[in-house]
Order: sequence, then structure tokens, then C-alpha cells
Amino acid sequence: MDFIFMLTRDDRTVTDCLEVLDTIEDLGITHIGFKDIGVDRDTLGRLHARIKDRGATTYLEVVSTDRSQALASVRTAAELGVDWLMGGTWTEETLSLLHGTSIGYLPFAGEPFGHPTRLAGTPDRIADDCRRAEAAGCAGIDLLAYRATDADPLDLVRAARAATTGRLVVAGSITGTDQIQELASAGADAFTIGSAAFDGSLQPHAGTIRSQLAPVVGLSASM
Repeated sequence: MDFIFMLTRDDRTVTDCLEVLDTIEDLGITHIGFKDIGVDRDTLGRLHARIKDRGATTYLEVVSTDRSQALASVRTAAELGVDWLMGGTWTEETLSLLHGTSIGYLPFAGEPFGHPTRLAGTPDRIADDCRRAEAAGCAGIDLLAYRATDADPLDLVRAARAATTGRLVVAGSITGTDQIQELASAGADAFTIGSAAFDGSLQPHAGTIRSQLAPVVGLSASM
């Protein structure tokens, strides 16, 4: 199962993202993402270029629930040339903006709201959204399972897995290895961690970002 390290805290790219990237260079993290808020466009460009120079796969996740702002994020993803775009709910418009690029699109399933984003939706709603996204031509789903307000997170993951053959990425509020193992059993293809690494939730008695991330890298590699 792929571990996607998000250079984000509270749904914003951390301002020292370039320095953090240097700090974790030798951990072997091959999937790295960010948001298009928190730092300026020039920093995003340099960040993306450095990640690609290191041979990693890049992800931009849309966090805005406003249509115009969300579609602006899609345009930023296309300009940067990221490998994957995650999030957003305006599927047809997003796919139209991405037409002609090689970017894989993973929209949100369910109803995201607020900031940091939470997720409304039952397992049936999640499954319906997954089927619609796949029929529209999306490459998979971005599921905020552990930010769910209406259902058990793993019930949502299992519903999504049964409803799509595409890539299933679980994002947000993953804070421990037990959750990662549960996600693997429920059928997730990848998971993201950002805030939990920066606030020390993964390894409460460890002091560095490297110490937070190393066990997650090892666990994901074994799955």
C-alpha cells in the first residue's frame, strides 16, 4: 500500500516545505503531495520540481469547497504538471480542464465541508459517488474516511472498494499504525499523512519529522 506524505498541516502546505523535503530525502518516500494554499505559486513550482527531480510521484489535493476556487486549484495542478490531482467534487468540469494532460484525477466521494475538511455521507452515498466517478472517467477516489460524520470510517472504505476498480486513496486524520493496517485490510490502495507527522501524533515521544515518518515508511513498504 502506498504511503503519500503530504507536506501539509491543517489542510495548508507548510511554509518550510522545501526545508522539510530536504530533511526527509533519504527516507525513500516515493509519493509526496501538497495543497495549493499556504505558500505562494513560486514556492509550489520549486517544490514540485524538487520532488520530481528525486523521482517521486506528485499529488496536489484540492481543499476548497467553493467551485471557482476549486477549479482554480485544478488549473494550478495542470500548470505544475503533477501526476495526480485529488479532491474536489466538480468532476466533469475538472476532467475537462485536465483533458490532454496525463494527470490522474481522484475526486472526493461524499460531501466534504468545512476547513479542515470533514465528510458527510453514508456508505451507500459513497458507493454511488464512486460508481459515478468511474463512469465519468476518473482514475479512482479520494476518501476522507477518518473525517466522516455519518458513518464508521472503515464501512466507507469497504463501500468504496466494492464500488470502484480505480485507485482508492484514504486521506486525512490518520494518526497511527493500527489505522494503516485496518485500511490495508479494507482494500485501500494508498493513504495520506500530513498533520499527524508535523504535530507529533505518530510517535508522541519522538522529536523530529524523520522519527515520525520512518515507522510509517517501513510499515507501508511491508504491505
